[in-house]
Amino acid sequence: MQVLDPAYRLSLPEDDIIRSIFAPMIIPEAGDVWSWKAIAVESIEQLDDVTIAFKLRDSIGFTDGYGQMTADDVKFSIERIADPAMESPYAGDWSALKEVEVKDALSGLIHLKNKFVPLWTTTLPTPASCILSRRAMEELGGKITTKPVAQSGQYLLAEWQPKQKTILRRNPGWAHEPGGFDEIHIIPIEDPATAERGFEAGDLDYTWTSVSSLPRLKQNPPPNSVVLEKPSLAYVWLGINQDVAPFDNPNIRRAIQHAVDRQTVVDAAYFGAASVGNGIIAPGLPGNRDSVTYDYDPDRARELLEQEGAANLSVTLDILNQSERLSAAQVIQANLADVGIDCEIKPNDSGTFWTLGSKDGNYWNKLQLVLSRFSMQPDPSWATVWFTPEQVGVWNWERFNNAEYKALHEQGLVESDPAVRDEIYQKMQGLMDESGCYVFLTHEVVGAIHRDTIDPGLKPNGEPLFSEFKPA
Repeated sequence: MQVLDPAYRLSLPEDDIIRSIFAPMIIPEAGDVWSWKAIAVESIEQLDDVTIAFKLRDSIGFTDGYGQMTADDVKFSIERIADPAMESPYAGDWSALKEVEVKDALSGLIHLKNKFVPLWTTTLPTPASCILSRRAMEELGGKITTKPVAQSGQYLLAEWQPKQKTILRRNPGWAHEPGGFDEIHIIPIEDPATAERGFEAGDLDYTWTSVSSLPRLKQNPPPNSVVLEKPSLAYVWLGINQDVAPFDNPNIRRAIQHAVDRQTVVDAAYFGAASVGNGIIAPGLPGNRDSVTYDYDPDRARELLEQEGAANLSVTLDILNQSERLSAAQVIQANLADVGIDCEIKPNDSGTFWTLGSKDGNYWNKLQLVLSRFSMQPDPSWATVWFTPEQVGVWNWERFNNAEYKALHEQGLVESDPAVRDEIYQKMQGLMDESGCYVFLTHEVVGAIHRDTIDPGLKPNGEPLFSEFKPA
């Protein structure tokens, strides 16, 4: 955990905590169907393509003496993310915003500049709709790190022991539907296989599992447990930084694409529990593809390397230190060795890994290959946005910079015809293929396990909503 600011969050676990301690307007509905549930709002309604009316629930207060939540706080929080001067990585969530109009203490209108198709799937149900106290943030004068001010959610951050435990405690000042438990203790375990052992030892009540363990756990679940398999929206890929030698040469990037046996990589990492994916957009969404434009062809890889005089290359591959990532990386390492490239695998803990490609750090210009996994929201634009030119040095670590891709992304935000959107997002992923910066691997599946004494509140893709966890 590094940043608990909705405008600057870094990772999915931070999202889970942020939406628990800072009341969002809405959250995803727990269950198997993508829909939403009101939290901070009594009502919210889209009046037309560019106007959304909202009314806050009464009696939502901020902690630390910052008073009642108002429509002015909504205005501040949304416009803060959208403000270019703030340089929020999530400004795209509110790229269509014109302004938030305050009608009275609790109600207002969100005015858009143009139709924005993903508003109800990838903006409002995410921490992009979490409401902060204007007064508290103006007094803070910056961004929230790990010490939140003016909390307002169903839970409060009661304790944080770095790399050991985070404790959420039910907010005694929350006047509406309470969280299901007095306390939720979150244990940071980076490797799902380790978490499974913690569950089987009785130390955990809920955890994700490694994908490779799903067949075993489904066949022989631990006593008094429920094993879940959920479709994943996430995507896993091998990224190639085009701004760092030797990968500033497009033919050497293409050699990597041809050198990697994607099927073998996925089989080794997930033991047959996941399928090969062909892009960043998951099955069931417009733009999902059934193929890529490169193939596994080590002879072609050797030919390209010889053509460029690039024999006996040595490169580095950065990964998150998890067993599945290591298994995938070892196959990639062997594939590259087969075409004459020596590849050093560099494992990183999560605190280091998620800053590797940041322009604010000092490693982006050394980063060569990186094995990455991004989570998703149920709209293709939330996959494509991270690879736009504005994201270079933020989340776009391959530093892919393509004006046509950017234009297509903006077109997809206002296009509501699913067939046309499918064409747009297929073409965008084709441009990613052509760049040579990407080897797409899988969308995984999500495995989870929980005690039969709890009812975990999960999104359709298995991600947790802590406020929705309840006793069974």
